[in-house]
Amino acid sequence: MIVIGLTGSIGMGKTTTADLFRQAGLPVFDADATVHALYDGPLAADIEAAFPGTTREDRVDRAKLANRLSADSEAFGRLEAIVHPAVRRAEADFLQKARAAGAPAVVLDIPLLLETGRDGDVDKVVVVSAPADVQRSRVLARPGMTAEKFEALLARQMPDADKRARADFVVPSGDGLAAAEAAVAAFLRQLLS
Repeated sequence: MIVIGLTGSIGMGKTTTADLFRQAGLPVFDADATVHALYDGPLAADIEAAFPGTTREDRVDRAKLANRLSADSEAFGRLEAIVHPAVRRAEADFLQKARAAGAPAVVLDIPLLLETGRDGDVDKVVVVSAPADVQRSRVLARPGMTAEKFEALLARQMPDADKRARADFVVPSGDGLAAAEAAVAAFLRQLLS
């Protein structure tokens, strides 16, 4: 089974690209969705213990947690120590089920794949990329997003040019959906032939 690591900076179109892989029949593990599910119960008590006042009704209040993280430069490391092992267990379960089902390839949708050194855990790295002005307009159109939040998120991510340089394949998402669809189809033809 070929394991594809899908990544891209915020606003690059990674979610849409993951959907294109799903539509092509590949199982996709969404690390962000897994984190959100864990915040809705399984990890809420652990996060509350580490960051008091960031949960309510046994769920992580993401806005409160984000405020806490922005005020403490070492907080991300503490949060990752709680969240990453649980995500890795969910990922291992996903991979085991995909192997048992005979999937020829799977996609691990991991936003910080390269930043966390996880590229060594996949067979191919696919980076979704768009011009900086497209990225900025997409992100700033999100509810509650500000230029300051956007810049803070970018600061935690590897520059797009560096990601593209480390990619086995780049999906251009700035030229519209049809171009991204064609790129994914071409990659899969090459990969699975």
